[in-house]
Amino acid sequence: MKTKFTLLLTALFIGLNIGFAQQDEECMTKLSIFHEYVKANNYEAAFQPWMDVRNKCPKFNNAIYVDGEKILTNKIEKSTGAEKVAAINDLVKLWEERGEHFPSKTPKGEYGAQSCQLLYDNRAILNKTNEELYACFDAAYQADKATFTNPQSLYTYFSLMVDLFDAGKQPAEALFDKYDDIVEKVEDEVKNYSESLNVLIEKEEAGTELTNKESQYKAYYESYLAAYDQITEGIDEKMGTRANCEILIPLYTKNFEANKANAVWLQRAAGKMSEKDCTDDPLFFKLVNAYHELSPSANSAYYLGILKDKQGKSNEAISFYKQAIDLETDNFKKSNLNNRIALKLKSKGAYSQARTFFREALRLNPSNGRPYLSIAAMYAASANDCGDTNFNKRAVYWLAAEEAQKAARVDPKLSGAAAQSAANYLSKAPQKSDIFTCSCSGTVIKIGCWIGASVTVPRI
Repeated sequence: MKTKFTLLLTALFIGLNIGFAQQDEECMTKLSIFHEYVKANNYEAAFQPWMDVRNKCPKFNNAIYVDGEKILTNKIEKSTGAEKVAAINDLVKLWEERGEHFPSKTPKGEYGAQSCQLLYDNRAILNKTNEELYACFDAAYQADKATFTNPQSLYTYFSLMVDLFDAGKQPAEALFDKYDDIVEKVEDEVKNYSESLNVLIEKEEAGTELTNKESQYKAYYESYLAAYDQITEGIDEKMGTRANCEILIPLYTKNFEANKANAVWLQRAAGKMSEKDCTDDPLFFKLVNAYHELSPSANSAYYLGILKDKQGKSNEAISFYKQAIDLETDNFKKSNLNNRIALKLKSKGAYSQARTFFREALRLNPSNGRPYLSIAAMYAASANDCGDTNFNKRAVYWLAAEEAQKAARVDPKLSGAAAQSAANYLSKAPQKSDIFTCSCSGTVIKIGCWIGASVTVPRI
């Protein structure tokens, strides 16, 4: 009896293995069929064999989900009405299945944001409310912030928060917190891409040609930085005047006592008041001093520098600004800090000091071309003061154009603005007829005052 039972189990085991093998063989065959159809962009023919594999062997191969996304995306694009709604919901379901069966290849933040963006883009046909869509993005962001990096989705996420605030469904403090959170997230992503890009730029500037793969990576990094730059502007535009001194001061005054031991809250409050130029209010003084006492940092020292600037104590302000730079250990953030300080000095007409900080910002983050444009603007603004003859005054514009052209070279997202600036400066510089008249083609002109540089007259 025992022998018969053992033989029965063996037969069942062999039968099951044969069944699994046959199933695997069938799935392999159909996977090969739908994959070839997808490669040929014949998505309609791919649909049925793909569905067969998806239903029978969901863990068989990640190609089920990679190709399935293409098949359903095509279906969404070509369908309307109820059929389109069904395809959209099925794509969301497909991404959920992918996360279930291939979790290591399906980052929650990335695919969650992707699903929410799909729902948002089709919100009219799906009858989705702003509350539902915001909850979707927020859940994805909270589940896996690290991989929630898509620029468009970050903007949509924040945009929905603003819409809910405008509708009276989110309080001002939640809006400001979300703004700071998203801006910090974008800055982190910009930092990551900038640091990778800087390595390649430094290699090029050292005279080493990039490999094909490195050139592809360079273009990839630049495209993402351009996208983040665009959404940063979009986020600030969306925020608009919703964060102004009339709103910020009462809000932060009301919440100061409850948060005076919360370094993050103090830093964000001081930062927002600085950003919106609410620094004349006594509350800014309270925020900055509480923040610096609680957690001395680059940011708190920078804000103290702003206070000294407001009091007309320029030397003390510079001292705090330099202290802020010394306290900052991250080169990307240190570059941004140098640029912010330089912009403040530039606005006061302290061009020589500003240029020093701009140059340091460039050294620390060579892929950001904005400091070049700022230096160019300062040169152009000083043309009448830094030349001893009319010709030499106008020659300063050649220096300005050179700086603008450097911005375009290292920072493609600025190419349009940089080209426009350079063309404007060159139109104000001496022309060929002027060079012919002075017989100074190819000579070197020394530019005095704070600029202290030389420029070579173009040869004609």
